[in-house]
Amino acid sequence: MKKIPFIKYSKLWFTISSLTVVVALALLLIWGLKFGIDFTGGSLMELSFTQNRPTTEQVQGALKTAGLTDTVVQMSGTNEVIVRTTFLSESEHEALLTVMRNSFNATTSSMREVSLQTVGGTVSQDLRQRAIYAIIWVNIAIIIYVAYAFRKVSRPVASWKYGGLAIVALCHDILVVLGAFALFGHFFNIQIETDFVLALLTVLGFSVTDTIVVYDRIRENVMHHSAENFGEIVNVALNETLMRSINTTLTVLLPLVALFFLGGESIHDFALALIIGMASGAYSSIFIASPLLVAVERWQRRRKV
Repeated sequence: MKKIPFIKYSKLWFTISSLTVVVALALLLIWGLKFGIDFTGGSLMELSFTQNRPTTEQVQGALKTAGLTDTVVQMSGTNEVIVRTTFLSESEHEALLTVMRNSFNATTSSMREVSLQTVGGTVSQDLRQRAIYAIIWVNIAIIIYVAYAFRKVSRPVASWKYGGLAIVALCHDILVVLGAFALFGHFFNIQIETDFVLALLTVLGFSVTDTIVVYDRIRENVMHHSAENFGEIVNVALNETLMRSINTTLTVLLPLVALFFLGGESIHDFALALIIGMASGAYSSIFIASPLLVAVERWQRRRKV
């Protein structure tokens, strides 16, 4: 079987990846992310209707009648509606319930409040800090683990650099997801909640797993062959693990796509973040993490000369 020359076109992959990162950063700087009540504070009401559940537009109309404009309405299950609003005091909450009952209660249907959750500003700020710390500590742990796992491979690239380059690929994946959700937030009003952080951490785990599989094959090839032509060793490892990466990615993406189209609205954004992140993770492990190893090795050789 003819080998695919991944390393030969490294500059092309780096150019595509760099442009993608620049666009993602531009979207984040221009529009930013739309944070939900988990990160900004607010109230979340879950309403249940016996039958004839109103449409999203009808619920939003009732919310505007109550004087609430910055809201998000999601359908859940067969007869539930989830309403996210800014922080509601007890009097505002009761006034909103009155408007909703007057709008939707009828002889053939009735509405009841299933639950009310309120997140204060202090709690939401703490959640945001914890989310950032979680991502930072995960990245540090990945560098330490990869450096330890590859401690016996010190030629021609030091073991800790494997971990560092894996983090570069992870940063690419995270920025792609963040940039995409900045775009979706601007045009489709998609907000990010704590489940978005869970999606990012899942993407980190998948991406680094795929990268380490390739790195592990590179390590085996380096230990059994001369490292003089490191680029060829990496290219062989990429070809040997290509089908494994494709099969793994497809088996993960297919259920996620099914969840995205067939699942409820409550997991719609979570599935979307995973789809984008998993696809980006598969790309980065092949076209970023491994070619970067070769780029570092060539830079080291030029520096010695």
